[in-house]
Amino acid sequence: MLVPGGTGGLGLAVAQKVLDSGRAVVLFARDADAGQRAAQRLGPKAVFTPGDVTDEAAVKRAVDAAVGLGRLCATVNCAGGGRAMRTVGRQRPCPLPDFAGVIETHLTGSFNVVRLAAQRMTTNELVAGERGVLVNVSSIAAFDGQAGQSAYAAAKAGIVGMTLPLARELAPWSIRCVTLAPGLFETEQTRILPDAVRESLRSTTVYPHRFGDPGEFAALVVHVLDNPMINGAVLRLDGAVRMPPR
Repeated sequence: MLVPGGTGGLGLAVAQKVLDSGRAVVLFARDADAGQRAAQRLGPKAVFTPGDVTDEAAVKRAVDAAVGLGRLCATVNCAGGGRAMRTVGRQRPCPLPDFAGVIETHLTGSFNVVRLAAQRMTTNELVAGERGVLVNVSSIAAFDGQAGQSAYAAAKAGIVGMTLPLARELAPWSIRCVTLAPGLFETEQTRILPDAVRESLRSTTVYPHRFGDPGEFAALVVHVLDNPMINGAVLRLDGAVRMPPR
């Protein structure tokens, strides 16, 4: 199994849960030091391969590493990160390269991993009626984007939009495609937020009144991998939160 972004946050939780379920895992991320630490923490059935999701050669190496562990039967795209950017600042509009960079990392990078992993999966033997599962990670920002999230929301909405077409295209090879849209979770990015901001965000969650645990996200990933009827779907995991405008 291949987990881009598997060295921290939700991705690391997914990698741990996958290992607990008996699967081997390849972690793929840009930070080599974090990757080696994560692989050592997870144990001998975890392998780290450095690279960026937008780099075709690097993704191919990661796919090869996953095949080397036995069989690439699943990919969970957890790579990426968000930052706020205003469409119109105090003195100038948002620099177009800043917007394009977010799209490149989240949307183009996700598709790059999907296309290369799916191609390899088409050569798999059928196991329990399928050859592989592709899980992309969007965000509730795809539906409830806040002020300053135009680029991030657009990228995550793009991931939502390609879910059903991918599922339809890959069905002849018995490959599923599913997208998960997490809400507010306890990760490195949310832990550094000021207490007032965290409390404001927490208060918007209907129930339970807290940030999600990464293990809860990972549990849904494993369920998706194991349930062949989940296909072409976008699943929110968010405690019924609907983000306010800002």
